[in-house]
Amino acid sequence: MTYPPSGTALREPGPDQPSAPVTVPAQRRGVPSVAVERLRAAATTEPGRLRIIGAALALLVVVFGGVTFLEVSGRASSADDVVTRSQPLSAGAAGIYRSLADADTMAASGFLAGAQEPEDVHDRYEADIKEASRLLVEAAASTDATTSSHQEIVTLGELLPEYTGLVERARANNRQGLPLGGAYLRYANQKMTNDILPAAERLYAAETGRLGTDSADARQWPFLSLAAGIVALAALVWTQRRDYRRTNRVFNHGLLAATAAAAVVLLWLAVGHTVARTELRSAMVHGQESLDVLNKARINSLKARANENLTLVARGAVLTPDGTRDKYETDYSTGMKALGAQLESAEKLAGDLTARKPVEDAINSVSEWQDRHEQARETDDRGEYDSALSQIIAPENSTGESFEQVDDALERALAREQDEFDTAAEGGRGALGGLPVGAAVLAVLGAVAAIAGVNRRLSEYR
Repeated sequence: MTYPPSGTALREPGPDQPSAPVTVPAQRRGVPSVAVERLRAAATTEPGRLRIIGAALALLVVVFGGVTFLEVSGRASSADDVVTRSQPLSAGAAGIYRSLADADTMAASGFLAGAQEPEDVHDRYEADIKEASRLLVEAAASTDATTSSHQEIVTLGELLPEYTGLVERARANNRQGLPLGGAYLRYANQKMTNDILPAAERLYAAETGRLGTDSADARQWPFLSLAAGIVALAALVWTQRRDYRRTNRVFNHGLLAATAAAAVVLLWLAVGHTVARTELRSAMVHGQESLDVLNKARINSLKARANENLTLVARGAVLTPDGTRDKYETDYSTGMKALGAQLESAEKLAGDLTARKPVEDAINSVSEWQDRHEQARETDDRGEYDSALSQIIAPENSTGESFEQVDDALERALAREQDEFDTAAEGGRGALGGLPVGAAVLAVLGAVAAIAGVNRRLSEYR
C-alpha cells in the first residue's frame, strides 16, 4: 500500500469511489454480542464445552430444587392449614350450630317439665350457651374481619343475648304459672329457627368450603417441579453418557453424585406427594364427608326434639301457613325424615363395622323414637295431656329416652370419624413435611457435585 506524500491532505472518496469499511471499536459493541462471541469461541474447544455443560448442569439442578421448594412449600402450607386451621374452624362451626340447637331443645324440655325445671336440663342448657359463646370467641380470633364468616360470627354474637333473654322471660312466667311463658318460649324458638341457626349454618358452610379449598390446594400435582426434575436428570444422564463415549470411563464421581441427588429429590417428590394426596383425599372422603353428614343428622335430631316439645307447649296455637296442620308437628316430621336420609348416607360412608355400629344404633333408636312419638300423639289427641307429657319427657320409655340414645350414638359416630380424619390428615401433612427444605439442600449439593465432576474432567487438559 502506498501512502500520500507528507503534507498532502486526504480527500474524501468521490461518488464513484468505494468507501473503506468502518471498523467499530470493540468497546462500542453491545455486551450481549461480545458474550455470544466468547461463548461461541469457547464452544469450539473441549474445555470450553465442558465449562458450558458444567454451568448448565448446575443451573438445571438448582432450578429443579428451587421450583420444588416453592411448589411443595405451598402445598405443605395448605396441608398444614387443613390440620391446624380450616378443619378445626369447620368443627368449631359445627359445634356452635350443635350447641345452639341443643340449647333450644333443652329450653323447651325444661319448660315442659313445669315450674321447677330439672337441674340437669337447666345445667345442660347453660353449658350449651357457654360452649357456643366460647366457640364464637375462638372463631372470631381465627377469622379475617373481611370474610363472610366474620360477619356471621358478629350476627350470632348479637342475636344470642336476645335469645337467652327471651328464654329467661319464658322461665320466669312459667314459674309463676302465667301462660305468657309459652308465648315467650315460642318467640325464642322462632328467633333460633329463623335467625340464629341459619347464621350458624352459613358459618359452617363457609368454613367447610374453606376446608375443601385448602385440601384441594394441597393435593394439586407439582407439575413444574416434576418437569424440572426430569429435565435435570436427563441432562445429567446425557452428560455422563457423553463423557463415557469420549473417555471410555464408566464413572465420574461428581456427576454420579449429582445424578443420585436429583434422582432422590425426584423420587421423594413423586412418592411424598402421592402419599399426601392419598391421605388427604381419604381424610376428606372417609372423614370430612361422614362428619358433615353426621353433624347435619345430629342437628336435625336436636331440631326435631325441640319441635316435638314445642308441639305440647303450643298445644295447637301455631299452625302451618295454610292453617290446616300444627306447625311444630309438621316441622318434627320434616326433620325426622331428613334425619333418616342422613343416617342412611352415613351408614354407606362408614368404612368398617366399627364405624357402622354407632350409626346402626342411631337408626334403631330413631325407629323406636318415631313409634313412641306416634303413641304420644294418639294419647294427646284423646285429650290425655298429662299422659302424653309423660310419654315425651319421662326418664324411661319415652321419646326423650330415645332421643338421648340417638344423640349418644351420633356423638360416638362423630368422635370415630373425627379420629379418622385427624389420622389421615396428619399423614398427608407429614408426607410433605421435610420435602421443601430437603429438596433445596439436595439440589445445592447436586449442583456442587456436578461442577466438581466437570472440573475433574477439565483438570486433565491442564
